[in-house]
Amino acid sequence: MEETFDRLEIRVGRVLSVEPAPTARKPSYLIRADFGKFGVRTSIARLTRHATDELKGKRILGVLNFEAREIGGVMSEFLCLGVQYPKAESGEATPITPMIEAKIGSKLF
Repeated sequence: MEETFDRLEIRVGRVLSVEPAPTARKPSYLIRADFGKFGVRTSIARLTRHATDELKGKRILGVLNFEAREIGGVMSEFLCLGVQYPKAESGEATPITPMIEAKIGSKLF
């Protein structure tokens, strides 16, 4: 089990921008996040229960080593980790965030 977990590149990123992703099948945001030496990456995430300005600047956790995937005509380059938003429909999430301002690019272990 530990070997499987160690293969995931789960890193801390800082949200740079958030905007609606109008071509996604379900209400979603296009998020750009800075992962330090791992670069700025894009993700499509169903975090729409949060206002865009609430998400900007937040630290999030993202899986960086999954293959990029096209969602609504946009290449999603990382998986933004979250948990289901309370009483929301399946897939609507709130992002997982560290309790402190962890270093950008830090690995989850």
